[in-house]
Amino acid sequence: MKASLIASFILAATLATALQAADQPADPANRTSWSLYLDSREAHDMKMKQGDKVLFIDVRDPTEIMFTGFTDVVDINIPFMIANRSRWNDKKSLYAMEINPAFEADIAATLAKRGLDKTTPVILMCRSGGERGAPSAKMLEGKGYQSVYVVVDGFEGSNVKDGERKNWRLVNGWKNANLPWSYKLNKDKMYFSH
Repeated sequence: MKASLIASFILAATLATALQAADQPADPANRTSWSLYLDSREAHDMKMKQGDKVLFIDVRDPTEIMFTGFTDVVDINIPFMIANRSRWNDKKSLYAMEINPAFEADIAATLAKRGLDKTTPVILMCRSGGERGAPSAKMLEGKGYQSVYVVVDGFEGSNVKDGERKNWRLVNGWKNANLPWSYKLNKDKMYFSH
């Protein structure tokens, strides 16, 4: 009896550790000091349950949103990276992307405008979860924020690895989970340059 109880305890501890490790991004570059990670369904559920007690931010560039769509579940768009239309990235054959110098200040101002502060949980979400999600969270480290969540599968999810639809973003993510989505943008939530 004692042996089976001990074995059950060890199995439960092992499973808990495995589940905890599975939640955090495999790439250390995509981990944050808060270690708070959600998938898109969890982000949606958290926002639905906590409402105005959490700030949900779309960190994509507004031009990207214009072509890929938006969810009104998000509170606001504050881009982490902004396309610089006066510089070109030859390697990627697109406009150069630069960190938004007002990113943290805009988040702090949004919290204050809503009567919230840096103790408020903040959810950050980008296209795929890794490219801007964790880096945008890291921009907030050491600035007094207490709970910053990164959505690990993003709005469009991951790429299909093989087959006819190789490289299409059809694996996981907000859109693939059939969560609320539209190609009509909410002007009141969109980012305008300062």
